[in-house]
Amino acid sequence: MIALYIGIIALAVGLDQLFKYLVVVNVKPQGSVGFIPYILDLTYSENRGVAFGLFQDATWLFAVITSVVIVIFLVLLIRTYKRSVLFSVSCALIIGGGIGNLIDRIRLGYVVDFLQLSFFRPVCNFADYCITFGTVLLIIYLLFFYKSKKDVSIQDENT
Repeated sequence: MIALYIGIIALAVGLDQLFKYLVVVNVKPQGSVGFIPYILDLTYSENRGVAFGLFQDATWLFAVITSVVIVIFLVLLIRTYKRSVLFSVSCALIIGGGIGNLIDRIRLGYVVDFLQLSFFRPVCNFADYCITFGTVLLIIYLLFFYKSKKDVSIQDENT
């Protein structure tokens, strides 16, 4: 089963890097290209900060922080992958997205962003959406499916 989650990580990283390569080759020279009218434009952007371009030019600090977060989620995934598919998929998406953006930070010194929704102005990338979707899944898991050891032991005592 761990192979499934490694596959999700590899797919997220691979697609992110492929999309970024295609955008650099095809969109960067033009700056922006309409993709889905009134919904999505492909807009080349170099993000030297973090979310929404905050904290510009602290590339190595963000690379270190991202690496630490990736390691934490990787340890969580390895230690708990048998407990919950939802939790494990959320970890895999967060790890994959983190690695995708980390590759850019180390290789380029910035993250290539290219997805601009008409109703959400900041330009993002596929890795950002993997991280966001993984985080939403993690919140859903924690709110609705997580059972702490304390909750399990109380249920055991009552049965």
